[in-house]
Amino acid sequence: MLDTHARKYVQPVVGKTADLFLKMGFTADSVTKIAFAIGMSSGIFIYLDQPFWAVLVLWLSGFLDVVDGTMARKTKPSSWGTLLDISFDRLVEISVILGLAFRFPDSMWALLLLSVSIIVAMTVFLTVGALSDKEDMKSFYYQAGLAERTEGFILFTLMIVFSTYLTAITLIFFAVQLVTIFQRMTEAKRILK
Repeated sequence: MLDTHARKYVQPVVGKTADLFLKMGFTADSVTKIAFAIGMSSGIFIYLDQPFWAVLVLWLSGFLDVVDGTMARKTKPSSWGTLLDISFDRLVEISVILGLAFRFPDSMWALLLLSVSIIVAMTVFLTVGALSDKEDMKSFYYQAGLAERTEGFILFTLMIVFSTYLTAITLIFFAVQLVTIFQRMTEAKRILK
């Protein structure tokens, strides 16, 4: 939801950063890989009980993830770049979930439920994107929903910072994912008939 509606407010900073990286000779794929490496370290920082660094690298990777897409659209978007971007996004999320699960094993069951909901939500998202003949500014149809990447990062941040309430926050995230799945399935039924 925030990705869809707030993008216009952050896009000027994203665009300037993308232009800077392009002037420095970076490609969209290279920034995708940098964002991935930075984001993957979040799970390690969580496990090492370094919540400040875990949150910082998570959000930095998320910012670079937006920048790489803008860079691709300013140059030449590729299907390979889209695949890297989507795959690396999920791996960063897995890193956070695993870091939390190993650091706080009592919450592992809730984190498992969250993982399953993310898998289902992304399956619907990617399938609708592949089957739909609609397109937007991305290289495939982007289905908006209650839980987009920014909402996920906000909830991951709350999970990391307020780990005392990890199970409760994880279950809220799970519920948000269920609403998103319902939204996307409802839209899919309408546009894919």
